[in-house]
Amino acid sequence: MKIIFASNNKNKVQEIQNQVPKSIQIVTLDEIGCTEDIEETGTTIEENAIIKANYITEKYGLPCFADDTGLEIDALNGEPGVYSARYAGEDKNADKNMNLVLEKLNNSTNRKAQFKTVIALNINNEQHLFTGIVDGDIRSKKTGTNGFGYDPIFEPESLGRTFAEMSIDEKNKLSHRGRAVEKLVAFLSIFTK
Repeated sequence: MKIIFASNNKNKVQEIQNQVPKSIQIVTLDEIGCTEDIEETGTTIEENAIIKANYITEKYGLPCFADDTGLEIDALNGEPGVYSARYAGEDKNADKNMNLVLEKLNNSTNRKAQFKTVIALNINNEQHLFTGIVDGDIRSKKTGTNGFGYDPIFEPESLGRTFAEMSIDEKNKLSHRGRAVEKLVAFLSIFTK
């Protein structure tokens, strides 16, 4: 089966393509000729995933899924949350975002955080939501060169390594997005039998 992933983020596309079985072919927005930036105007992670999925379904009439992800930090009352990608500005600069988090946590002993991904799937005139969460801690400095976004400062589940110090396969096995995609794949398997 072919299904559209409503994202222009090449890193996310690669992560998800590595996780789905060969029976599911991920189609990118580029491949359907969608070059516009879908505005994320929601106030929650769930709302943003739904906005993106609905935009593609309404405009193209095709089954699709979209995700939104946020880093929620205890000591910052859940920030950056839904604003994770543009925490330090609209240019969505990952280094600036991480630097702002590290600066705000500079004097904090509470480094607890969680990554949360919500996937909204539109298929057969129905919408389904899948959530993945991973708990962890914010490191005091960036380590690792893999991954993207906040990966260099997020250490999942006290494993002693950040997401940026893991391979894609290692990260997918325990990441928030990996957990949400697992639920998505399990659900889509009923359509690929």
